[in-house]
Order: sequence, then C-alpha cells, then structure tokens
Amino acid sequence: MLVKEYRICMPLTTEEYRVGQLYTISKHSHQESEKGEGVEVVKNEPHEDPVHGPGQFTEKRVHLSSKLPSWARAVTPRIFYITEKAWNYYPYTITEYTCSFLPKFSIYIETKYEDNCGDSENIFHSDKILGDHEVSFLDIAFDEIPERYYRSLEDPRFFSSAKTGRGPLREGWRQHTQPIMCSYKLVSVKFEVWGLQTRVEQFVHKVIRDILLIGHRQAFAWVDEWCGMTMEEVRRYEQETQEATNELIGLVAPAISVSEVGQPAATHSAPASAPSTPLSDEAPEFLAPPKTRPRKKSAPETLTLPALRERAGAE
Repeated sequence: MLVKEYRICMPLTTEEYRVGQLYTISKHSHQESEKGEGVEVVKNEPHEDPVHGPGQFTEKRVHLSSKLPSWARAVTPRIFYITEKAWNYYPYTITEYTCSFLPKFSIYIETKYEDNCGDSENIFHSDKILGDHEVSFLDIAFDEIPERYYRSLEDPRFFSSAKTGRGPLREGWRQHTQPIMCSYKLVSVKFEVWGLQTRVEQFVHKVIRDILLIGHRQAFAWVDEWCGMTMEEVRRYEQETQEATNELIGLVAPAISVSEVGQPAATHSAPASAPSTPLSDEAPEFLAPPKTRPRKKSAPETLTLPALRERAGAE
C-alpha cells in the first residue's frame, strides 16, 4: 500500500467551500457524462455516525470503458465501472473506491478541511499509517496540469471573481492571501498483485494528483456561480443535476466512461515526487495483453440442415 498526503490551499473559507465542494462535484460529474457513460448516482441520503455525527452518504458508479487507453480496454471487461462510496461529515470526509473486476485494488481517502495555509502537522492521527509518509503541497495556480484539461477561464493566475474580488493568484499567494483554507487529503492506494504493485500504485497516485488539482481549480474558478447559495439551494442543485446526469447516462445501454483522466494528449512536467509513468496508447510491458493464438478447429465452421441429413443417411 502506498500512502501519500496532499495539501491543497484555496482562497476561500471552509464554510464557503462546504457549498462550493458540492456544487463543483455535481457540475463536473454532469459535464463529464455522455450518452451511456459517466458518473451514475446510486444513493445520496442522510447518514448518522456515532463518532462524527450527522452527515451525508453517497454511492456512485464511475463508468469506465470507451475512454480508457486501448491497452487498458484489452484487459478489462466491456462493461466496467468503479464504485465510489463517500461519507461527508464536513469538515471531515471519507471516500473509498473499489472495483469488482480488480478485488485486490482499492483507494481510501480521508479529508480534513481547515482555515489555514496548510501548516497543520500530524493532522491525521491514523493507525493506517505505518511510519513516515510523503507530504505534497499542490498549488492550484502554478502546478501544471495535463494540457487537455487546461481552460484559460479556469486558470487561477488570470481568473478574477466579480462577486468576491479574489484573484488573480500571484506567486507566493498562499503566504499573503486572506481568506485561505486547506484541504488535507490522506490517500492510500492498494494493489496487491505481485510484480505490479509498486508501478500501479505510483501510476494511480499520479492520476489522483491531477484530479485533485483540476477539481480545486474549478471550485475557485466557478466561485461566482455558487457564491451566496445556501445549503438547501446547493442540495437542490445537486439533486436536479444528479437526476439529469442519470437520465443522460441511461439513454443507451452502458458502454461507459467518466473522464479522460486515463490518457492525456500531452502532460506538463510533474513535480519530482510524481512517477514518470507514460500515459500513452501503447500498452505498458507489465499490462501487455497475451498474443492471440489460432484456435483449433475441432468442428466445421457451419453445419447446415442438408449436411446433417446426408450425415444421418450415411450412418
């Protein structure tokens, strides 16, 4: 299991982001969904926890198939999805991802939100951590993302909020910007397959890093859309958007996919902590499908009715 902690700051308060997070997830899921593919919401209901108190439980199916690289499609079923279960006890959340096709694969994410610039140490007192783990600060303004996901309107270096007056973000913005908050995410990736574990777990962490950067950039860039919404209003928006997304996905039989995270056309240089696994249409050696072998013919290709009668007469 490979454990890393990510810290992502934003020029918001944790109370503001409580609404912004729900709005961003709903809008992004709908944008990335198409006919027969996308993020299907299975459950979204209140949940009470004896330790964390009242919260919200969601279960989603992240459909993946048509937008996977060709090498991945060669080794996965035609209908393929990842199950996401999330428990939101804001400002503390738990999210886990599993896949029935890969029972030895899982992602477990603990998140805590605080009003600071990411300087809280040992914020996770978890018995899941064995020894030291890597801590990475992600800068929504100046860390590079895959080119195919770049949108100038979502670039915090150029975006300025009309409603809040925040932005654009300049070099060193985390040290002098107010308000400021931080998402602390403890991410555990597990793929217990001998010979593949290290490479797959590093690859998944690289993809997660990109997803976190893109999602938090959008949350800030869309602030004028959700700023001022109440929790009741954003929950209503969430419900309406989920219904529209599920309807869109259900128009055809699931051929499925959610986002094109698996294969960027070109990727900017990643920080030194990220693995340099190439995201290309070429199959990695450790995932290369077996060579096709000619099938043995133990019976004729077709056997028509006249042929059957002739055989019966001969016997």
